[in-house]
Amino acid sequence: MEYRAEFLLNIAIGAIWQVSVIVFATVLLARFTGMGGWDSSDVLLIPAIRMLAHGLFVLLLGRMHFIGRQIQEGRIDVYLLRPMPVHRQVQLAYFPTNAIGDLTVAAGLMVGALSRSHLEWTAGRVSYLIAAVIGGMFLEAALFTTMACAALRYPAADYWSRWLEELLGTFGSYPLNVLPKAVGGFLTFGLPLAFVAYFPAAVLADNGHELGLPYWAVAASPLLGALAYLGARLLWRWSLGHYTGVNG
Repeated sequence: MEYRAEFLLNIAIGAIWQVSVIVFATVLLARFTGMGGWDSSDVLLIPAIRMLAHGLFVLLLGRMHFIGRQIQEGRIDVYLLRPMPVHRQVQLAYFPTNAIGDLTVAAGLMVGALSRSHLEWTAGRVSYLIAAVIGGMFLEAALFTTMACAALRYPAADYWSRWLEELLGTFGSYPLNVLPKAVGGFLTFGLPLAFVAYFPAAVLADNGHELGLPYWAVAASPLLGALAYLGARLLWRWSLGHYTGVNG
């Protein structure tokens, strides 16, 4: 906060980055009664969960997204010389000020989605919503940690992370059943984007039985996120043990 103008600008950048989602929500509420068989108020749960999970990811674990640059600059080699775990050093490398903007917009959208929702928010449903946000954060962290593992072997894999970020931002806020089946299948089984927000929102809106998967698999989305992150951290430990330096 020594440079206050830059501090505020970074917060603004984080908020402005999410403008497209706010525009989507505004158009949805103003012009359509629903999408893909979902009521508009239920559809809003999808971007609200995804954005809140993304904001928490950026705040708590998001530095893995930029590890490719640190590898190319040789910083990982310096981290290896210190007694602190490399993963922790990466996370403490800087504070993601833009996450404040991300979370502010996400919290506002979540409040709007809950205020327009016709669902009965029982203790169980609220608990599942919290678990869904945390699970979505872990699943996104697992995806970018996996990209970081690839970057340890192929530094140019940093571009894959950018591609992944574009996919999450483009398709993560919509019901996937409006997409062609091949695309929806890829975003479910190839790149498990559906488990971040789409499946949890379906469970909350009582649409989880209509997604072509066993209901237990859909409902277990938050648990899948935690397990995926655990697996990604084990992969990170293995990949770091086989890291040979930026010059090979």
